[in-house]
Amino acid sequence: MTTFGDSSVSGFSPRRRSLLLGGIGGAATAALGALGHSGTAAADESGRSAAESVADFDLDTGNFIRDVISRFQPSHPLYEDIAAPMDVTIVQRYIHLSMVSWFDALAPYHPTAVGVYSRLGRRPSSESATNRNKNIAALHANYHVTKAMEPAWEPLFRELLTAVGLDPDDMSEDRTSPVGIGNLAGKAVAAATERDGMNQLGDEGRRYHRQPYADYTGYRPVNTAYELTHPSRWQPKLGSHQRRLGPGRGDKGIFTVQQFVTPQMRLTRAHTFDGPGRFGLAPPTHTDHTRRRAYRHAVDEVLDASATLTDERKLKNEFFDNKLLGVGLAGQVAADARGLDLDGWVHMLFAMSVSIYDALIAVWHYKAKYDSVRPFSAIRHVYGDRPVTAWGGPGVGTVDDLPADEWTSYLNVADHPEYPSASASICSAEAQAARRFFDDDTLDWTQPIPAGSSLVEPGATPGRDLSFHWATWTDFVHDCATSRLWGGVHFAKTSERSVPFGEQFGDLAYEYMRRHVDGDVGD
Repeated sequence: MTTFGDSSVSGFSPRRRSLLLGGIGGAATAALGALGHSGTAAADESGRSAAESVADFDLDTGNFIRDVISRFQPSHPLYEDIAAPMDVTIVQRYIHLSMVSWFDALAPYHPTAVGVYSRLGRRPSSESATNRNKNIAALHANYHVTKAMEPAWEPLFRELLTAVGLDPDDMSEDRTSPVGIGNLAGKAVAAATERDGMNQLGDEGRRYHRQPYADYTGYRPVNTAYELTHPSRWQPKLGSHQRRLGPGRGDKGIFTVQQFVTPQMRLTRAHTFDGPGRFGLAPPTHTDHTRRRAYRHAVDEVLDASATLTDERKLKNEFFDNKLLGVGLAGQVAADARGLDLDGWVHMLFAMSVSIYDALIAVWHYKAKYDSVRPFSAIRHVYGDRPVTAWGGPGVGTVDDLPADEWTSYLNVADHPEYPSASASICSAEAQAARRFFDDDTLDWTQPIPAGSSLVEPGATPGRDLSFHWATWTDFVHDCATSRLWGGVHFAKTSERSVPFGEQFGDLAYEYMRRHVDGDVGD
Protein backbone atom coordinates (compact mmCIF):
# COMPACT_ATOMS: atom_id res chain seq x y z
CA MET A 1 0.00 0.00 0.00
CA THR A 2 1.22 3.47 -0.83
CA THR A 3 2.20 5.69 2.09
CA PHE A 4 0.71 9.14 1.77
CA GLY A 5 2.21 12.39 2.94
CA ASP A 6 0.41 15.62 3.68
CA SER A 7 -1.85 16.78 0.89
CA SER A 8 -0.60 19.70 -1.11
CA VAL A 9 -4.18 20.76 -1.71
CA SER A 10 -5.80 20.18 1.65
CA GLY A 11 -8.98 22.09 2.19
CA PHE A 12 -10.15 22.07 -1.41
CA SER A 13 -13.84 21.60 -2.11
CA PRO A 14 -15.69 20.50 -5.24
CA ARG A 15 -16.71 23.62 -7.12
CA ARG A 16 -19.24 22.46 -9.68
CA ARG A 17 -22.52 21.62 -8.02
CA SER A 18 -23.76 20.31 -11.39
CA LEU A 19 -21.86 17.11 -10.64
CA LEU A 20 -23.90 16.60 -7.51
CA LEU A 21 -27.40 17.19 -8.79
CA GLY A 22 -30.21 15.60 -6.87
CA GLY A 23 -30.43 13.45 -3.80
CA ILE A 24 -30.53 9.68 -3.62
CA GLY A 25 -33.78 9.67 -5.52
CA GLY A 26 -32.46 11.94 -8.27
CA ALA A 27 -30.11 11.26 -11.15
CA ALA A 28 -26.41 11.84 -10.75
CA THR A 29 -26.02 13.20 -14.22
CA ALA A 30 -22.28 12.91 -14.63
CA ALA A 31 -22.20 9.26 -13.70
CA LEU A 32 -25.36 8.42 -15.57
CA GLY A 33 -23.96 10.09 -18.65
CA ALA A 34 -20.85 7.97 -18.43
CA LEU A 35 -22.99 4.87 -18.21
CA GLY A 36 -24.97 5.32 -21.35
CA HIS A 37 -25.14 8.93 -22.38
CA SER A 38 -28.78 8.13 -22.65
CA GLY A 39 -30.31 11.52 -22.19
CA THR A 40 -33.75 12.70 -22.85
CA ALA A 41 -34.24 16.37 -22.35
CA ALA A 42 -33.80 16.71 -18.63
CA ALA A 43 -34.13 20.23 -17.32
CA ASP A 44 -31.21 22.04 -15.75
CA GLU A 45 -31.48 24.50 -12.88
CA SER A 46 -32.62 27.28 -15.24
CA GLY A 47 -35.41 25.15 -16.64
CA ARG A 48 -33.71 24.53 -19.98
CA SER A 49 -33.71 21.05 -21.51
CA ALA A 50 -30.46 19.12 -21.51
CA ALA A 51 -30.06 19.70 -25.24
CA GLU A 52 -30.58 23.42 -24.75
CA SER A 53 -28.15 23.53 -21.85
CA VAL A 54 -25.28 22.18 -23.95
CA ALA A 55 -26.05 24.10 -27.12
CA ASP A 56 -23.59 26.80 -26.05
CA PHE A 57 -20.83 24.30 -25.24
CA ASP A 58 -17.50 25.74 -26.32
CA LEU A 59 -15.50 23.04 -28.07
CA ASP A 60 -12.31 25.06 -27.68
CA THR A 61 -12.42 25.71 -23.94
CA GLY A 62 -14.97 23.21 -22.61
CA ASN A 63 -14.64 19.74 -21.08
CA PHE A 64 -16.96 17.22 -22.73
CA ILE A 65 -17.22 15.07 -19.58
CA ARG A 66 -18.03 17.88 -17.19
CA ASP A 67 -19.92 20.23 -19.49
CA VAL A 68 -21.78 17.91 -21.88
CA ILE A 69 -22.14 14.37 -20.61
CA SER A 70 -22.93 15.55 -17.09
CA ARG A 71 -25.90 17.52 -18.42
CA PHE A 72 -27.60 14.46 -19.87
CA GLN A 73 -29.44 11.93 -17.79
CA PRO A 74 -31.26 8.82 -18.95
CA SER A 75 -34.86 8.42 -19.85
CA HIS A 76 -35.79 6.63 -16.66
CA PRO A 77 -37.96 3.81 -18.05
CA LEU A 78 -35.53 3.02 -20.90
CA TYR A 79 -32.49 3.12 -18.66
CA GLU A 80 -34.00 0.93 -15.96
CA ASP A 81 -35.26 -1.56 -18.52
CA ILE A 82 -31.65 -2.16 -19.59
CA ALA A 83 -29.62 -2.06 -16.38
CA ALA A 84 -30.26 -1.31 -12.73
CA PRO A 85 -27.77 0.87 -10.82
CA MET A 86 -26.95 -2.13 -8.60
CA ASP A 87 -26.04 -4.37 -11.58
CA VAL A 88 -22.36 -3.74 -11.18
CA THR A 89 -20.87 -5.91 -13.93
CA ILE A 90 -23.08 -4.56 -16.71
CA VAL A 91 -23.00 -0.98 -15.45
CA GLN A 92 -19.26 -0.85 -14.96
CA ARG A 93 -18.48 -2.53 -18.27
CA TYR A 94 -20.38 0.18 -20.09
CA ILE A 95 -18.72 2.95 -18.11
CA HIS A 96 -15.32 1.35 -18.56
CA LEU A 97 -15.49 0.96 -22.33
CA SER A 98 -16.73 4.53 -22.61
CA MET A 99 -13.71 5.78 -20.68
CA VAL A 100 -11.31 3.62 -22.67
CA SER A 101 -12.70 5.16 -25.84
CA TRP A 102 -12.05 8.64 -24.42
CA PHE A 103 -8.45 7.71 -23.61
CA ASP A 104 -7.79 6.18 -27.01
CA ALA A 105 -9.39 9.12 -28.85
CA LEU A 106 -7.22 11.65 -27.00
CA ALA A 107 -3.98 9.67 -27.30
CA PRO A 108 -3.02 11.04 -30.76
CA TYR A 109 -3.21 14.59 -29.36
CA HIS A 110 -0.85 13.82 -26.47
CA PRO A 111 2.96 14.01 -26.79
CA THR A 112 3.52 10.39 -25.71
CA ALA A 113 0.24 8.57 -24.98
CA VAL A 114 -0.60 5.32 -26.75
CA GLY A 115 -4.12 3.96 -27.03
CA VAL A 116 -5.27 0.63 -25.60
CA TYR A 117 -7.09 -0.71 -28.67
CA SER A 118 -5.85 1.57 -31.44
CA ARG A 119 -2.63 3.15 -32.67
CA LEU A 120 -3.66 6.23 -34.60
CA GLY A 121 -0.38 8.10 -34.84
CA ARG A 122 0.60 11.45 -33.40
CA ARG A 123 -0.99 14.75 -34.33
CA PRO A 124 0.96 18.02 -34.41
CA SER A 125 1.04 19.87 -31.08
CA SER A 126 -0.72 22.81 -32.73
CA GLU A 127 -3.88 20.67 -32.93
CA SER A 128 -3.91 20.46 -29.12
CA ALA A 129 -3.68 24.19 -28.53
CA THR A 130 -7.35 24.10 -27.50
CA ASN A 131 -9.72 21.31 -26.44
CA ARG A 132 -11.66 21.35 -29.73
CA ASN A 133 -10.12 18.33 -31.41
CA LYS A 134 -10.03 16.30 -28.20
CA ASN A 135 -13.68 17.01 -27.41
CA ILE A 136 -14.78 16.10 -30.93
CA ALA A 137 -12.72 12.92 -31.07
CA ALA A 138 -13.86 11.68 -27.66
CA LEU A 139 -17.56 12.27 -28.32
CA HIS A 140 -17.43 10.49 -31.67
CA ALA A 141 -15.51 7.60 -30.12
CA ASN A 142 -18.07 7.19 -27.38
CA TYR A 143 -20.88 7.24 -29.93
CA HIS A 144 -19.53 4.05 -31.48
CA VAL A 145 -19.18 2.36 -28.10
CA THR A 146 -22.79 3.29 -27.35
CA LYS A 147 -24.02 1.86 -30.64
CA ALA A 148 -22.17 -1.40 -30.08
CA MET A 149 -22.97 -1.84 -26.40
CA GLU A 150 -26.62 -0.79 -26.33
CA PRO A 151 -28.23 0.22 -29.63
CA ALA A 152 -31.37 1.39 -27.82
CA TRP A 153 -29.41 4.37 -26.55
CA GLU A 154 -28.12 5.44 -29.96
CA PRO A 155 -30.90 7.97 -30.68
CA LEU A 156 -30.27 9.63 -27.34
CA PHE A 157 -26.56 9.97 -27.95
CA ARG A 158 -27.24 11.30 -31.43
CA GLU A 159 -29.21 14.05 -29.73
CA LEU A 160 -26.19 14.86 -27.61
CA LEU A 161 -23.85 15.12 -30.61
CA THR A 162 -26.29 17.21 -32.56
CA ALA A 163 -26.83 19.55 -29.61
CA VAL A 164 -23.14 20.47 -29.51
CA GLY A 165 -22.95 20.98 -33.27
CA LEU A 166 -21.51 17.64 -34.34
CA ASP A 167 -22.79 15.30 -37.05
CA PRO A 168 -23.43 11.74 -35.81
CA ASP A 169 -23.68 10.58 -39.44
CA ASP A 170 -20.15 11.69 -40.24
CA MET A 171 -18.42 8.31 -40.55
CA SER A 172 -15.08 9.70 -41.71
CA GLU A 173 -12.03 7.55 -40.98
CA ASP A 174 -9.55 10.27 -41.85
CA ARG A 175 -6.70 9.93 -39.34
CA THR A 176 -5.88 13.60 -39.70
CA SER A 177 -9.30 14.80 -38.50
CA PRO A 178 -10.79 14.59 -34.99
CA VAL A 179 -13.97 13.00 -36.35
CA GLY A 180 -11.98 10.30 -38.12
CA ILE A 181 -9.77 9.69 -35.10
CA GLY A 182 -12.81 9.44 -32.83
CA ASN A 183 -14.64 7.10 -35.17
CA LEU A 184 -11.63 4.82 -35.52
CA ALA A 185 -10.92 4.80 -31.78
CA GLY A 186 -14.50 4.00 -30.85
CA LYS A 187 -14.85 1.28 -33.47
CA ALA A 188 -11.60 -0.30 -32.29
CA VAL A 189 -12.84 -0.46 -28.68
CA ALA A 190 -16.14 -1.97 -29.79
CA ALA A 191 -14.49 -4.55 -32.06
CA ALA A 192 -11.90 -5.61 -29.49
CA THR A 193 -14.42 -6.18 -26.72
CA GLU A 194 -17.53 -7.60 -28.35
CA ARG A 195 -16.14 -11.11 -27.79
CA ASP A 196 -14.12 -10.50 -24.64
CA GLY A 197 -15.86 -13.27 -22.70
CA MET A 198 -18.89 -11.36 -21.43
CA ASN A 199 -21.20 -12.75 -24.14
CA GLN A 200 -22.31 -9.27 -25.19
CA LEU A 201 -23.77 -10.65 -28.43
CA GLY A 202 -25.61 -13.45 -26.63
CA ASP A 203 -24.57 -16.15 -29.08
CA GLU A 204 -22.20 -18.22 -26.94
CA GLY A 205 -23.34 -21.83 -27.25
CA ARG A 206 -26.40 -21.03 -29.40
CA ARG A 207 -27.25 -20.19 -33.02
CA TYR A 208 -30.68 -18.66 -32.55
CA HIS A 209 -32.57 -16.51 -30.05
CA ARG A 210 -29.56 -14.69 -28.71
CA GLN A 211 -29.40 -13.91 -25.00
CA PRO A 212 -26.90 -11.08 -24.37
CA TYR A 213 -24.81 -11.52 -21.22
CA ALA A 214 -26.33 -14.94 -20.46
CA ASP A 215 -24.20 -17.44 -18.57
CA TYR A 216 -22.45 -20.00 -20.74
CA THR A 217 -20.18 -21.42 -18.01
CA GLY A 218 -22.67 -23.97 -16.70
CA TYR A 219 -22.84 -22.55 -13.17
CA ARG A 220 -25.46 -24.23 -10.98
CA PRO A 221 -26.18 -23.35 -7.32
CA VAL A 222 -26.02 -26.20 -4.82
CA ASN A 223 -29.02 -24.75 -2.96
CA THR A 224 -32.43 -23.92 -4.33
CA ALA A 225 -34.53 -20.92 -3.41
CA TYR A 226 -36.74 -23.30 -1.41
CA GLU A 227 -34.21 -25.40 0.48
CA LEU A 228 -30.85 -24.59 2.07
CA THR A 229 -29.04 -27.92 1.99
CA HIS A 230 -25.54 -26.46 2.32
CA PRO A 231 -25.61 -23.53 4.79
CA SER A 232 -22.19 -22.21 3.71
CA ARG A 233 -23.07 -21.88 0.03
CA TRP A 234 -25.06 -19.35 -1.94
CA GLN A 235 -28.82 -19.70 -2.01
CA PRO A 236 -30.69 -17.89 -4.79
CA LYS A 237 -33.32 -15.62 -3.30
CA LEU A 238 -36.99 -15.90 -4.07
CA GLY A 239 -38.26 -12.36 -4.43
CA SER A 240 -40.77 -10.05 -6.02
CA HIS A 241 -40.60 -9.13 -9.68
CA GLN A 242 -39.39 -5.62 -8.80
CA ARG A 243 -35.60 -5.59 -8.30
CA ARG A 244 -35.02 -1.84 -7.88
CA LEU A 245 -35.08 -0.14 -4.51
CA GLY A 246 -38.39 1.42 -3.55
CA PRO A 247 -41.73 1.43 -5.34
CA GLY A 248 -41.56 0.90 -9.06
CA ARG A 249 -42.40 -1.30 -11.99
CA GLY A 250 -42.96 -5.01 -11.46
CA ASP A 251 -45.72 -7.49 -12.03
CA LYS A 252 -47.85 -7.89 -8.91
CA GLY A 253 -48.04 -11.42 -7.61
CA ILE A 254 -45.09 -12.56 -9.71
CA PHE A 255 -42.04 -13.85 -7.84
CA THR A 256 -38.73 -14.79 -9.38
CA VAL A 257 -35.67 -16.83 -8.37
CA GLN A 258 -32.24 -15.28 -8.69
CA GLN A 259 -29.59 -16.50 -11.09
CA PHE A 260 -25.88 -15.73 -10.69
CA VAL A 261 -25.48 -12.64 -12.86
CA THR A 262 -22.75 -12.87 -15.51
CA PRO A 263 -20.61 -15.57 -13.85
CA GLN A 264 -18.55 -15.41 -17.04
CA MET A 265 -17.17 -12.05 -15.87
CA ARG A 266 -14.33 -14.01 -14.29
CA LEU A 267 -13.30 -15.26 -17.74
CA THR A 268 -13.09 -11.88 -19.46
CA ARG A 269 -9.81 -10.25 -20.43
CA ALA A 270 -8.27 -7.99 -17.82
CA HIS A 271 -5.88 -5.15 -18.59
CA THR A 272 -3.38 -5.69 -15.81
CA PHE A 273 -3.10 -9.46 -15.29
CA ASP A 274 -3.46 -12.73 -17.16
CA GLY A 275 -5.50 -14.71 -14.66
CA PRO A 276 -7.36 -13.71 -11.47
CA GLY A 277 -6.26 -16.81 -9.60
CA ARG A 278 -2.88 -15.16 -8.92
CA PHE A 279 -4.48 -12.90 -6.31
CA GLY A 280 -4.81 -14.67 -3.01
CA LEU A 281 -7.99 -14.38 -1.00
CA ALA A 282 -8.47 -16.51 2.10
CA PRO A 283 -11.61 -18.67 2.27
CA PRO A 284 -14.61 -17.14 4.11
CA THR A 285 -14.23 -19.14 7.30
CA HIS A 286 -16.68 -16.80 9.03
CA THR A 287 -19.49 -18.39 7.00
CA ASP A 288 -18.31 -21.98 7.34
CA HIS A 289 -21.33 -23.55 9.01
CA THR A 290 -19.18 -26.25 10.61
CA ARG A 291 -17.57 -23.48 12.68
CA ARG A 292 -20.79 -22.85 14.51
CA ARG A 293 -19.59 -20.09 16.85
CA ALA A 294 -18.00 -18.03 14.06
CA TYR A 295 -21.02 -18.56 11.81
CA ARG A 296 -23.46 -17.38 14.48
CA HIS A 297 -21.23 -14.41 15.33
CA ALA A 298 -21.27 -13.33 11.68
CA VAL A 299 -25.07 -13.59 11.66
CA ASP A 300 -25.42 -11.62 14.89
CA GLU A 301 -23.28 -8.79 13.51
CA VAL A 302 -25.71 -8.44 10.62
CA LEU A 303 -28.73 -8.50 12.94
CA ASP A 304 -27.17 -5.89 15.20
CA ALA A 305 -26.53 -3.61 12.21
CA SER A 306 -30.13 -4.08 11.09
CA ALA A 307 -31.47 -3.23 14.55
CA THR A 308 -29.40 -0.05 14.87
CA LEU A 309 -30.05 1.56 11.50
CA THR A 310 -30.08 5.36 11.55
CA ASP A 311 -31.22 7.75 8.86
CA GLU A 312 -27.59 8.42 7.97
CA ARG A 313 -26.79 4.74 7.60
CA LYS A 314 -29.92 4.08 5.56
CA LEU A 315 -29.06 6.81 3.08
CA LYS A 316 -25.41 5.76 2.87
CA ASN A 317 -26.67 2.26 2.10
CA GLU A 318 -28.66 3.61 -0.82
CA PHE A 319 -25.94 5.99 -1.97
CA PHE A 320 -23.27 3.32 -2.27
CA ASP A 321 -25.67 0.67 -3.57
CA ASN A 322 -26.21 2.84 -6.65
CA LYS A 323 -22.93 2.34 -8.52
CA LEU A 324 -23.54 5.53 -10.47
CA LEU A 325 -23.48 7.63 -7.31
CA GLY A 326 -20.80 6.60 -4.82
CA VAL A 327 -18.44 4.79 -7.19
CA GLY A 328 -19.50 6.74 -10.26
CA LEU A 329 -19.22 10.28 -8.94
CA ALA A 330 -16.16 10.13 -6.71
CA GLY A 331 -13.57 10.41 -9.46
CA GLN A 332 -15.39 13.18 -11.26
CA VAL A 333 -15.77 15.19 -8.08
CA ALA A 334 -12.04 14.78 -7.39
CA ALA A 335 -11.03 15.72 -10.94
CA ASP A 336 -13.14 18.87 -10.87
CA ALA A 337 -11.97 19.89 -7.42
CA ARG A 338 -8.31 19.55 -8.36
CA GLY A 339 -8.74 21.70 -11.43
CA LEU A 340 -7.45 19.05 -13.84
CA ASP A 341 -7.25 19.87 -17.51
CA LEU A 342 -9.07 17.68 -20.04
CA ASP A 343 -6.17 15.25 -20.38
CA GLY A 344 -6.00 14.99 -16.60
CA TRP A 345 -9.71 14.18 -16.35
CA VAL A 346 -9.44 11.46 -18.96
CA HIS A 347 -6.24 9.93 -17.62
CA MET A 348 -7.44 9.85 -14.01
CA LEU A 349 -10.87 8.43 -14.85
CA PHE A 350 -9.22 5.89 -17.14
CA ALA A 351 -6.98 4.67 -14.29
CA MET A 352 -9.93 4.44 -11.91
CA SER A 353 -12.05 2.64 -14.50
CA VAL A 354 -9.34 0.06 -15.20
CA SER A 355 -8.98 -0.52 -11.45
CA ILE A 356 -12.71 -1.16 -11.08
CA TYR A 357 -13.02 -3.37 -14.14
CA ASP A 358 -10.05 -5.56 -13.36
CA ALA A 359 -11.07 -5.79 -9.70
CA LEU A 360 -14.49 -7.06 -10.78
CA ILE A 361 -12.93 -9.84 -12.85
CA ALA A 362 -11.00 -11.04 -9.80
CA VAL A 363 -14.00 -10.56 -7.49
CA TRP A 364 -16.16 -12.69 -9.79
CA HIS A 365 -13.46 -15.36 -9.87
CA TYR A 366 -13.67 -15.72 -6.11
CA LYS A 367 -17.44 -15.36 -5.96
CA ALA A 368 -17.66 -18.38 -8.24
CA LYS A 369 -14.91 -20.25 -6.37
CA TYR A 370 -16.27 -19.81 -2.84
CA ASP A 371 -19.99 -19.56 -3.75
CA SER A 372 -20.72 -18.06 -0.34
CA VAL A 373 -24.00 -17.79 1.52
CA ARG A 374 -25.78 -14.45 1.86
CA PRO A 375 -26.93 -13.15 5.28
CA PHE A 376 -30.65 -13.74 4.71
CA SER A 377 -30.04 -17.48 4.32
CA ALA A 378 -27.62 -17.70 7.24
CA ILE A 379 -30.00 -15.86 9.57
CA ARG A 380 -32.79 -18.29 8.78
CA HIS A 381 -30.43 -21.22 9.21
CA VAL A 382 -29.31 -20.08 12.68
CA TYR A 383 -32.60 -18.81 14.10
CA GLY A 384 -35.34 -20.50 12.08
CA ASP A 385 -38.66 -18.89 12.95
CA ARG A 386 -37.54 -17.62 16.37
CA PRO A 387 -37.99 -13.86 17.03
CA VAL A 388 -35.05 -11.55 16.46
CA THR A 389 -34.58 -7.80 16.92
CA ALA A 390 -34.10 -6.04 13.59
CA TRP A 391 -35.42 -3.48 11.13
CA GLY A 392 -39.09 -4.28 10.57
CA GLY A 393 -39.52 -2.77 7.12
CA PRO A 394 -40.17 0.65 5.55
CA GLY A 395 -41.65 3.03 8.09
CA VAL A 396 -41.76 0.39 10.84
CA GLY A 397 -38.39 0.88 12.49
CA THR A 398 -36.76 -1.65 14.79
CA VAL A 399 -38.93 -4.42 16.23
CA ASP A 400 -38.09 -7.18 18.71
CA ASP A 401 -40.54 -9.84 17.60
CA LEU A 402 -39.56 -10.38 13.97
CA PRO A 403 -39.54 -14.08 13.01
CA ALA A 404 -36.03 -14.77 11.68
CA ASP A 405 -37.41 -16.46 8.58
CA GLU A 406 -39.16 -13.16 7.73
CA TRP A 407 -36.02 -11.05 8.20
CA THR A 408 -35.26 -8.88 5.19
CA SER A 409 -32.24 -6.74 4.45
CA TYR A 410 -32.59 -2.99 4.01
CA LEU A 411 -31.02 -3.22 0.56
CA ASN A 412 -32.04 -5.61 -2.17
CA VAL A 413 -29.82 -8.67 -2.30
CA ALA A 414 -27.68 -8.74 -5.43
CA ASP A 415 -27.85 -11.70 -7.80
CA HIS A 416 -24.51 -13.29 -6.96
CA PRO A 417 -22.69 -15.04 -4.11
CA GLU A 418 -21.60 -13.03 -1.08
CA TYR A 419 -17.80 -13.27 -0.88
CA PRO A 420 -15.94 -11.04 -1.58
CA SER A 421 -17.91 -7.80 -1.64
CA ALA A 422 -17.88 -6.23 -5.09
CA SER A 423 -18.82 -2.80 -3.74
CA ALA A 424 -16.09 -2.73 -1.09
CA SER A 425 -13.53 -4.06 -3.55
CA ILE A 426 -14.19 -1.53 -6.30
CA CYS A 427 -14.46 1.42 -3.91
CA SER A 428 -11.07 0.43 -2.55
CA ALA A 429 -9.64 -0.08 -6.03
CA GLU A 430 -10.70 3.30 -7.39
CA ALA A 431 -9.61 5.05 -4.19
CA GLN A 432 -6.11 3.60 -4.46
CA ALA A 433 -5.88 4.58 -8.13
CA ALA A 434 -6.83 8.13 -7.13
CA ARG A 435 -4.32 8.19 -4.28
CA ARG A 436 -1.58 7.17 -6.66
CA PHE A 437 -2.67 9.73 -9.24
CA PHE A 438 -2.78 12.65 -6.79
CA ASP A 439 -0.08 11.31 -4.45
CA ASP A 440 -2.24 11.90 -1.38
CA ASP A 441 -5.33 10.59 0.40
CA THR A 442 -7.38 13.79 0.31
CA LEU A 443 -10.92 13.70 -1.04
CA ASP A 444 -12.89 16.37 0.90
CA TRP A 445 -16.22 15.55 -0.75
CA THR A 446 -19.44 16.91 0.75
CA GLN A 447 -22.65 15.42 -0.61
CA PRO A 448 -26.00 16.96 0.39
CA ILE A 449 -28.89 14.55 0.97
CA PRO A 450 -32.36 16.15 0.98
CA ALA A 451 -34.95 15.23 3.58
CA GLY A 452 -37.31 12.51 2.42
CA SER A 453 -35.11 11.44 -0.51
CA SER A 454 -34.85 7.76 0.45
CA LEU A 455 -35.95 5.23 -2.13
CA VAL A 456 -36.78 2.63 0.51
CA GLU A 457 -38.66 5.01 2.81
CA PRO A 458 -39.62 7.83 0.45
CA GLY A 459 -40.88 11.05 1.98
CA ALA A 460 -39.99 9.95 5.50
CA THR A 461 -36.26 9.29 5.49
CA PRO A 462 -34.12 11.12 6.24
CA GLY A 463 -36.25 13.16 8.60
CA ARG A 464 -34.13 16.23 7.86
CA ASP A 465 -31.55 17.35 5.34
CA LEU A 466 -28.26 15.49 5.76
CA SER A 467 -24.76 16.15 4.52
CA PHE A 468 -22.23 13.40 3.98
CA HIS A 469 -18.58 14.37 4.14
CA TRP A 470 -15.56 12.26 3.27
CA ALA A 471 -12.35 14.07 4.15
CA THR A 472 -10.19 11.30 2.73
CA TRP A 473 -10.43 8.41 0.32
CA THR A 474 -9.92 6.18 3.35
CA ASP A 475 -13.10 7.59 4.93
CA PHE A 476 -14.95 7.07 1.66
CA VAL A 477 -13.86 3.43 1.38
CA HIS A 478 -14.76 2.75 5.03
CA ASP A 479 -18.33 3.97 4.53
CA CYS A 480 -18.66 2.19 1.20
CA ALA A 481 -17.54 -1.12 2.70
CA THR A 482 -19.47 -0.78 5.96
CA SER A 483 -22.66 0.19 4.15
CA ARG A 484 -22.85 -3.38 2.87
CA LEU A 485 -23.11 -4.60 6.46
CA TRP A 486 -25.60 -1.88 7.41
CA GLY A 487 -27.65 -2.78 4.34
CA GLY A 488 -27.77 -6.42 5.38
CA VAL A 489 -26.26 -7.83 2.19
CA HIS A 490 -22.74 -8.67 3.41
CA PHE A 491 -21.11 -9.95 6.57
CA ALA A 492 -18.76 -7.66 8.49
CA LYS A 493 -15.66 -9.75 7.89
CA THR A 494 -16.41 -9.95 4.16
CA SER A 495 -16.43 -6.16 3.91
CA GLU A 496 -13.24 -5.89 5.95
CA ARG A 497 -11.33 -8.38 3.81
CA SER A 498 -12.56 -6.91 0.54
CA VAL A 499 -10.88 -3.54 1.14
CA PRO A 500 -7.24 -4.73 0.95
CA PHE A 501 -8.22 -7.17 -1.79
CA GLY A 502 -9.53 -4.35 -3.97
CA GLU A 503 -6.72 -1.93 -3.22
CA GLN A 504 -4.11 -3.88 -5.19
CA PHE A 505 -6.03 -3.31 -8.40
CA GLY A 506 -5.76 0.44 -7.89
CA ASP A 507 -1.99 0.12 -7.87
CA LEU A 508 -1.96 -2.07 -10.96
CA ALA A 509 -4.33 0.24 -12.83
CA TYR A 510 -2.38 3.38 -12.03
CA GLU A 511 0.81 1.78 -13.31
CA TYR A 512 -1.02 0.56 -16.43
CA MET A 513 -2.35 4.06 -17.10
CA ARG A 514 1.10 5.53 -16.55
CA ARG A 515 2.66 3.17 -19.10
CA HIS A 516 0.06 4.09 -21.70
CA VAL A 517 0.42 7.81 -21.05
CA ASP A 518 4.22 7.56 -21.25
CA GLY A 519 4.07 5.41 -24.37
CA ASP A 520 5.90 2.60 -22.60
CA VAL A 521 3.89 -0.23 -24.17
CA GLY A 522 4.54 -2.73 -26.91
CA ASP A 523 2.98 -2.65 -30.35
